Amino acid sequence: MKTNAGRFFEDYSVGQVIRHAVPRTVTEGERALYHALYPARHALYSSDLFAQNCGLDASPLDDLAAFHVVFGKTVPDVSLNAVANLGYAEGVFKKPVELGDTLRSESEVIGVKQNSNGKTGVVWVRTRGLNQMDEEVMSYVRWVMVRKGNVDAPPPEAVVPDLAKVVPAEDLVIPEGLTFDGYDFELAGEPHRWGDYEVGEVIDHVDGVTIEEAEHMMATRLWQNTAKVHFDATHREDGKRLIYGGHVISMARTLSFNGLANAQMIVAINAGAHANPCFAGDTVRAWTEVLDKAEVAPGIGALRLRLVATKGPKAGELRGEDGKYLPGVLLDLDYWALIPV
Repeated sequence: MKTNAGRFFEDYSVGQVIRHAVPRTVTEGERALYHALYPARHALYSSDLFAQNCGLDASPLDDLAAFHVVFGKTVPDVSLNAVANLGYAEGVFKKPVELGDTLRSESEVIGVKQNSNGKTGVVWVRTRGLNQMDEEVMSYVRWVMVRKGNVDAPPPEAVVPDLAKVVPAEDLVIPEGLTFDGYDFELAGEPHRWGDYEVGEVIDHVDGVTIEEAEHMMATRLWQNTAKVHFDATHREDGKRLIYGGHVISMARTLSFNGLANAQMIVAINAGAHANPCFAGDTVRAWTEVLDKAEVAPGIGALRLRLVATKGPKAGELRGEDGKYLPGVLLDLDYWALIPV
């Protein structure tokens, strides 16, 4: 049999290392299509000249576009038979991805736990994104609920990894050469510096974007994400194709430009949850809470931000009285971003 039905829960074991196919070279076309799919406007990722004035050789590929490429490589091996992608932790962006880089991915299984229904289980993997020089450009942990192929297969010994709740500010990687000494706030779009933000502040990003089926499908194909729930309408009982969670992440990050235009580079993902499913026709809005601040280099500050994407709740509304996410909350993402001091 030459075709591949993908891995099921019983096919994973702790310590297993998976080298994912297929390496991908990213070009200017990747950036152009990313900016067509999302109204991305952060200056560092839009202009070579702006990036050079910030000490970089050229404008790198958008950090989340690079994340999607690395993530997409893992799908056939990790989440092809997933019910849902549940969360992220310990994500660190270690080196900007330059146009012309070739990216590949490797994952190690670090945890497994069968669910009580005996039909599914949760798999934790740590994924590394590598460039053509075998330099690690990013790493992150994610966990996925995966179907069992054989419901009679005995459950494995449960191993649940102990994951850090936040990447410490002192562990954030500052790109080589990065400086904000020549930063042009007018061209960046807003005057707000690191010192203008306060811990506990909530920013309503105002704008909304209605999710289109065609754009979601184009994005999912671009990153070679083959998860069945995104492509096959017969794979879900409701007959709907689930919007790729990364599509929601990028849309929310892009919407956050209005209020966080100078939060230029994502350097870590502390935690993330796709709280509720998103479908074509949903209108996504976003708000951000400032969770923490740190000065990480001369003239460079870091903001720890909670980015929330919703299709209903107002800014600041996240959970109900029962402690569960409100039904209209789509994404809860905790990340660090670099900003001029």
